[in-house]
Amino acid sequence: MKLKRMLKNKKYHTLVEGASEPHRPEVPEGMLKKCNACKRVIFTDEVAEHDYSCPKCGNYFRVHAMHRIEMVTDQGTFESWDEEVHSENPIGYPGYEEKIHLVQQKTGLKEAIVTGKAKIGGYPTTIAVMDNRFIMGSMGKVVGEKITRMVERATKEKLPVIIFATSGGARMQEGIHSLMQMAKTAAALKRHSDAGGFFISVLTNPTTGGVTASFAMLGDVILAEPRALIGFAGPRVIEQTIGEKLPKGFQTSEFLLEHGFIDRIVERKNLKQELSNLLKLHITRQVSFFNVNYTENCTNKSTKTAWERVEKSRKKDRPSGKDYIETMFPDFMELHGDRYFGDDQAIVGGIATFLGKPITVISQEKGKTTKESLLCNFGMPSPEGYRKALRLMKQAEKFKRPIICFVDTKGAFCGVEAEQRGQGRAIADNIACMSTLKVPILSIVIGEGGSGGALALATANEVWMLENSTYSILSPEGFATILWKNREKSKEAAALMKITAWDLKEAKIIEKVIEEPETLSRQTFLPLCHTLAAYMNEFLTKYEQKTPEEIAELRYNRFRNM
Repeated sequence: MKLKRMLKNKKYHTLVEGASEPHRPEVPEGMLKKCNACKRVIFTDEVAEHDYSCPKCGNYFRVHAMHRIEMVTDQGTFESWDEEVHSENPIGYPGYEEKIHLVQQKTGLKEAIVTGKAKIGGYPTTIAVMDNRFIMGSMGKVVGEKITRMVERATKEKLPVIIFATSGGARMQEGIHSLMQMAKTAAALKRHSDAGGFFISVLTNPTTGGVTASFAMLGDVILAEPRALIGFAGPRVIEQTIGEKLPKGFQTSEFLLEHGFIDRIVERKNLKQELSNLLKLHITRQVSFFNVNYTENCTNKSTKTAWERVEKSRKKDRPSGKDYIETMFPDFMELHGDRYFGDDQAIVGGIATFLGKPITVISQEKGKTTKESLLCNFGMPSPEGYRKALRLMKQAEKFKRPIICFVDTKGAFCGVEAEQRGQGRAIADNIACMSTLKVPILSIVIGEGGSGGALALATANEVWMLENSTYSILSPEGFATILWKNREKSKEAAALMKITAWDLKEAKIIEKVIEEPETLSRQTFLPLCHTLAAYMNEFLTKYEQKTPEEIAELRYNRFRNM
């Protein structure tokens, strides 16, 4: 209480902010610090209690490596590795040995990274944490060697890898030897990936230079702390090189998420739980699906016209892909970005569990409100959306996860920018790659299945349709306009095109028609979710008995025989 009264004293604030006075209050050294964001004086113990953030404004302070390990690992489980690896002076840089010695004394660290093994949420993993107190966390030979040794051991012991990056980049004092660590760490992680290993990269403030251009951006899942500076060339380098002032928010975590380079931004207080959830979803469990009898398709073929079904498929209150995901997969963890350009919100994808087994779920999303619809481009995906979906499907194959796709789109976006970014190629890549994936793929048309924009998520082992959904080469309006030059004939076009679930089941284009309630809405679709779950159980039970090669061959033959 005495210290709190002192902090309220204006004279005291003047003192701690640097004014010279002959007599200072006697405050124990290290008990107070100043937030570099809000400039307030705060207690260091409160900073620790708030996960090393400012209790006043929430600004993040940089975390020492061992503090980070204490924050995210289960108590008493961390085992340090490769402490004997020591620094050298490979290019004879003047004074380098002395500098290393001084930094070691000051920080208590032997180098800019700590590696080892621990448990998070009970799940074993390897973990490496960089510390930018040690020459700005720069990567020299020791950092590269310790990461590589840890990754190689993780591959051998079939353990996941987690690396917390914070670095100014490659260490200049070690010259080209430092540059070679970029190749060495990336190569080790590629081998780990090819062996089916899981890697989570966590980007913290700052992560730049050769670290960004090597191991830090190679994660199967890439997380970042809020407002972290992340980029290849630092802001000052860019400004000095191109002579331009950079836009606000450039090279932040939020900037990278928007541009598709990372999966998620995670608050520090939630990091341990997030890591635990990801580890859980990537541990192979020998869980069999329930043995159930095959249920017949819906046979209640009503007398609705094709156009009436088109109208029902487009109803605004019809459940969207997100509705099915949130209801059927409550532990769904969304992942973002195509790793090349952006994060298209018209496609939602991530990981969940179904009957205790991890699966990948991908959906086209139209949005519910006007604002959401605009963000989702009314369910018309751009190239980056399809590339995000393909990235997640390839990841599903790597980790042997079945894939469930919810299809609902008028078609792929056909704007100028979509063409500039390769819309046709993106759709073609999805169709071609999906045809060879060695895990089961189930696609369910829940609304509109429009053209190649739908097929890019429906090159599956089986395609099902809700009773009042549609699946077609293009919209009836487009068909009427192209062939009859008369958009007013859309109703006649719908009947002629054979686009209803019943038409397509009869033509053997799809495998199953799912009965809907008379009025399908977000208020009435829960029984439909139960029905879908039962059918999905049958599908997955059937395909878990087949080899990866058989799964891919069955998918090829499905389309080959059409």
